Amino acid sequence: MWRSIASNAFTLLIVATFLLAGAVVWGKRQYAEPGPLAEAICLRVAPGSNMRRVSAELEERGAVSNGSIFRVGADYTDKANELKAGAFLVPAEASMQQIVDIVTRGGASTCGTEVVYRVGVRQSDVLVRELDPATTRFVERARFVPGEAEAPEVYEEIRAAADTRFRVQMAEGVTSWQVVQLLNQIGELSGEISEIPAEGTLSPDSYEFAKGESRAELVQEMQSRQSAILAEAWANRVDDLPLKSPEEVLIMASIIEKETAVPDERRTVASVFENRLKRGMRLQTDPTVIYGITRGEGVLDRGIRQSELRGETPYNTYVIDGLPPTPIANPGRASIEAAVNPEPTDYIYFVADGTGGHAFAETLNEHNRNVARWREIEAERANQ
Repeated sequence: MWRSIASNAFTLLIVATFLLAGAVVWGKRQYAEPGPLAEAICLRVAPGSNMRRVSAELEERGAVSNGSIFRVGADYTDKANELKAGAFLVPAEASMQQIVDIVTRGGASTCGTEVVYRVGVRQSDVLVRELDPATTRFVERARFVPGEAEAPEVYEEIRAAADTRFRVQMAEGVTSWQVVQLLNQIGELSGEISEIPAEGTLSPDSYEFAKGESRAELVQEMQSRQSAILAEAWANRVDDLPLKSPEEVLIMASIIEKETAVPDERRTVASVFENRLKRGMRLQTDPTVIYGITRGEGVLDRGIRQSELRGETPYNTYVIDGLPPTPIANPGRASIEAAVNPEPTDYIYFVADGTGGHAFAETLNEHNRNVARWREIEAERANQ
C-alpha cells in the first residue's frame, strides 16, 4: 500500500512540476507578448504609488490582460521597487515587459501636460499644451503674453500639477536681453541673473527644467551648448575664411541670422558679407544699425532714419569698416555653420525679392535692377 501511495505521490509531483513549468512558460509569454491596448494612453503615476496600484489601473484601462503577471514580472526582473512618478506614454499593443520598462526607466515624463515659455524675436509668450496619446501630438490648451494678459485658470492649474513638464524655448535671432527678460518672469525658476549674458553666447534651443532650478544654471546650459557648437564649427571651417577667430564667426553668424529667415539662403548671405570683407567693402547691413539703436532691448518698430544711417556708431556698418564689435543676436547652429562654410559665389549685393527671400547680384548694375523690381513690388502692394 505504501508503495502505491508513494508511486501516486511521485506521479502527482511530476504532473505538478510539468503544470508549474507550463504556467511559468505561459506567464513569460504573456509578459513579453504584445498587449491588448488598442490605442496609446497617458499613464499617470503619482508620487508614493506602487506596482499594485499601477497594475490595477492598467488592467482597468485594458492595457494589460493580467495584473498579477505584470507584478510578478516586475518583481522577477528586480524592477518592482524602481517605479518612477510622472506621466508616461504607453503605446498601443505595448507588452507588460515594455510597460514595466517605461514606468521604471526614470528621466523626464513622456506624456501629459507641458508649460512652454517661448522667447521670440518680436514677442515672448507662454504656451500650455497637452499630449494627445492617440496622435502623439500636443494639443494647445492656452496661450498668453506675460504682462499683457492675465494668466488663464488652466495655466495655474497645470503648472501646479506634480507631473507637468516645464521648458524654455528660445528662437533663433533673439537677444540675450530678451532671454533674461522672460527668464525673470518664470516663477518656477529660482535665483537672480545678475547681468545680461554676452550677446551671441546663448544657443537657441529647447531647454527642459525642473521646478526650483536656478536661472543661472539654465543660462550656463545655454552658454555651454553654444560654446560647443561654435568650437565644432570653427574646427571645420573652410580655408581662406576672412574671419580670424571664433568670436568673429559668432558676429558674422548673428548678422546672417538677422538678414534672412530662409534656411536655404544662409550660406549665400554669408558669401555676400564675406566677399565684401575680402574686398575691403563695408558690410552696409541694416540689422547692425538697428542693434546700435536698441542695444538688443526690444525691437525697432519704425524705419531707420537717415541721420541714424549717417551717424558713426560702433554698429553702423554703413560707416565703419569690417565687423561690429559684438554679435547682434544669438545665432542658431545653421547660421554659425553658414558663417564658416559660405556658398562659393561672387555675390556682393542682395535685396528682397518679394517672396520672403532675396535677389543676389555680382555687380552694382545688376543690383540696381533688382532694387528697381523690389520698389515696383512695394508700390503694387501699397496700392492693393
